[in-house]
Amino acid sequence: MITLKTSKGDIKIKLFEKEAPITVKNFLDYIDAGFYKGTIFHRVIPGFMVQGGGFTADFVQKPTSDPIKNEADNQLSNKRGTLAMARTSVVDSATAQFFINLVDNDFLDFKAPTPQHFGYCVFGEVVEGMDVVDQIAAVKTGSHQMHRDVPTENIVILDAVRD
Repeated sequence: MITLKTSKGDIKIKLFEKEAPITVKNFLDYIDAGFYKGTIFHRVIPGFMVQGGGFTADFVQKPTSDPIKNEADNQLSNKRGTLAMARTSVVDSATAQFFINLVDNDFLDFKAPTPQHFGYCVFGEVVEGMDVVDQIAAVKTGSHQMHRDVPTENIVILDAVRD
C-alpha cells in the first residue's frame, strides 16, 4: 500500500506486486527516492484518465531511470480506479509516469504481443480517495507549450509514501 498525498487530498493505492513485479518495483524505487514529491498531474481528460509523475510544478520534465519491460499481459484490466504505466508508442518505454483510469478503459488492455495491441500495464488500484481522483478530473484544463489537457491550476503530488 502507498499513499499519494496531493494538493486535493490523499489517494491510497494497493499495488499488485504478484501480477506486475517489475512495474511495482520500479514504482516503489521512484517513491523511495522521493521522485514524485513536487510532481504534478499534468494531463487530465474527464471520462478517461488523469496522468502524473513526470513534471514539476514549473512544467519541467524530471530525468528518469531506464524504461522497464511492459507487463500489460498480466491479465489485469484498465478498469475505473486502476493505476497503469504511461508510455510512448514503444511497448517497453514506461519510466515514472502513471495514470489513474476514471472509467473502464478496456481498449488499453493487452490484446496481442504486437506494438499496436500490447496495451498499458495495470499495477495497482485506488482503495481510498477515488473522490480525490474525481476532483482532479473535474479541474479546468487548457494548453501549455505543446501539451494539451493540462490543468490550469497545479495539482501537486506533495509526497508519495509507503504505508
